[in-house]
Amino acid sequence: IGGFLVDNFGWHSVFLVNVPFCLVAFFIGLKLLNESRDETAPRTVDYLGALLVVFGVGLLTLMIVQSDEWGWISSRSSIIFATAFILLASFVIRCNRVAHPVLDLRLFKLPFVTAAAISGLVFRMGFFSMIFINTQWLQTVWHYSPSLSGLAGSPGPLAAAFVAAPAGKLGNRIGHGKVVSSGALIMSVGILWMNLHIKPEIHYWDMFFPTIVFVGIGVGLCISTLTSSATAYLPQPRLAMGSALSNTSGQIGAALGVALVSSMLVSASKTDDPISGFHHAWLMMSCVILLSGITMITLYRKPTAEQLADASA
Repeated sequence: IGGFLVDNFGWHSVFLVNVPFCLVAFFIGLKLLNESRDETAPRTVDYLGALLVVFGVGLLTLMIVQSDEWGWISSRSSIIFATAFILLASFVIRCNRVAHPVLDLRLFKLPFVTAAAISGLVFRMGFFSMIFINTQWLQTVWHYSPSLSGLAGSPGPLAAAFVAAPAGKLGNRIGHGKVVSSGALIMSVGILWMNLHIKPEIHYWDMFFPTIVFVGIGVGLCISTLTSSATAYLPQPRLAMGSALSNTSGQIGAALGVALVSSMLVSASKTDDPISGFHHAWLMMSCVILLSGITMITLYRKPTAEQLADASA
């Protein structure tokens, strides 16, 4: 759908694709969801904490995107990095000091929350980078139109959709860490295979198609399981904060990942081998997604009653 909109109405129109889906979800929610409210919840919002993390991550992303033009150790990059570090450090300090922080970092005392947050950040670095890089390859190297590149990439998400629902149930039965690590291994191997075998000449059906379906199976194992893993053992009053922590770490990972691979493409475009940027990016994705799986299988543990009490104190 996005490719069709870009081809026919320009890239600005792609931002409209979510509007009808959001409207449908809104009215379905009004009809089917039961409203609930915690009367003891604070009515204040930590606006300063929100600003600190937004500007901190934003500046860090800016430095990565502009690293090729400015240089990694230039005075401008160094100042922006130092500012981002100070802002993010201030955010952590504030979250630990105010009564009602934007993110309750005490949840990191729970090993399963820590594992899910770290794994989610690293996983989304690779996952969203993969979507970006694959689309860039199809359009800039194979010269597919936006519509055709969107259609060519769709088998991967379709495979993920078929796997996602049973993967969530499997995670509840055998453990979230095992399911995510299995999916991450599948993705890592698939992306590495693509990196080693893809060629500038179009060979979609014999290489790209089966590879993205294979990778899509891994995505399906990871996505829904990672989402549920962050809140799997949290008590009801802590579910929203646990979900917010997981989503925030994932968004940070996505922003940093896309910024990093964009920098790789820009750097390679100025050399005699511009395609090397794609290969460096695929290698990075394969490694970070594998790291995501290793994190889950080694750190994800069911909490003890004492840990839950300590994190809620």
